[in-house]
Amino acid sequence: MQYRSLGRTGIKVSPYCLGAMMFGKLGNPDHDDAARIVHKALDAGINFIDTADRYSAGESEEIIGKALKGRRDKIVLATKVHGPMGDDPNMQGNSRRWITRAVEDSLRRLQTDYIDLYQIHRPSPDTDIEETLSVLTDLMRAGKVRAIGSSTFPVSEIVEAQWVAERRGVARFRTEQPPYSILDRGIERDMLPTCQRYGMGVLVWSPLSKGLLTGRYRKGQPLPDSLRVKVFPKQMSDERSLDAVEELILLAVEAGLSLTHIAMAFVMAHPGVTSAILGPRTMEHLDDLLAGAELRLSDDLLDRIDQIAPPGNDIAVNGAAYNPPAILKADLRRRPAVERAAV
Repeated sequence: MQYRSLGRTGIKVSPYCLGAMMFGKLGNPDHDDAARIVHKALDAGINFIDTADRYSAGESEEIIGKALKGRRDKIVLATKVHGPMGDDPNMQGNSRRWITRAVEDSLRRLQTDYIDLYQIHRPSPDTDIEETLSVLTDLMRAGKVRAIGSSTFPVSEIVEAQWVAERRGVARFRTEQPPYSILDRGIERDMLPTCQRYGMGVLVWSPLSKGLLTGRYRKGQPLPDSLRVKVFPKQMSDERSLDAVEELILLAVEAGLSLTHIAMAFVMAHPGVTSAILGPRTMEHLDDLLAGAELRLSDDLLDRIDQIAPPGNDIAVNGAAYNPPAILKADLRRRPAVERAAV
């Protein structure tokens, strides 16, 4: 592995980050098998693991905690907070009250006394970013957290967080974790340049666009009976995406390469990307991903990809991406009826 700097933290991480979202009841409920996947990734040189408290209601963190026994000190361990962890309305979000409790729960499940990268999983419109950065700063001073980051934040909120940190003298986000793939290139327009400007590391999730870039989902063929299809039916059946996939499959065949490997090499080629998050559910998935680790795409091949999926554009809406209140609530983008006319 050619290790890269995680933004300006001074921490060195592998270009592949092992994502643990599929460990637990959401994906692979076999703890021993998941541990073997973790060990295989570490033996291959991956030193970066990303999980979250809400993945399988904490089970993913528990699996990682058990798997890292005896190897914790050599691993850069990242987790997240924000999602609901119970019926209590205060057991979620980005408040000081919840983060103070949530970090202790994560530390217990992970069987560690510190988290290398603690990330805010999504924004909370009802919580001042100063409130969030303040408690994260206290956790860093207490030695429970080494660095902090955001995940799937709009560019405007990333910039706001940087300015608040500077004005208030609190810790600032050192990383961002956005979606990025051949089919999801919107972050090339503003997100990646902004993160580069602020010296932020970038961990991209869903580099295979929820599996669309594996070649498993084909136009004109029945969709597989998968969890992704059940949760994101519109995205997984989007005609524009499937049209692009067909063109990419032809490109892969012509180049004599695996579409999966091309998709991973594509995200790794961007200078603003630090690590790409792998999300294997089985050992076979991990083996396939590791097999393409040495692939470097030529300029000619990248140009061909640009023709199929234009830079700076999302082929389809990512169902797991963050939608701000202005998009979710119609009354925030519509004037009262009596005020909608020019006269």
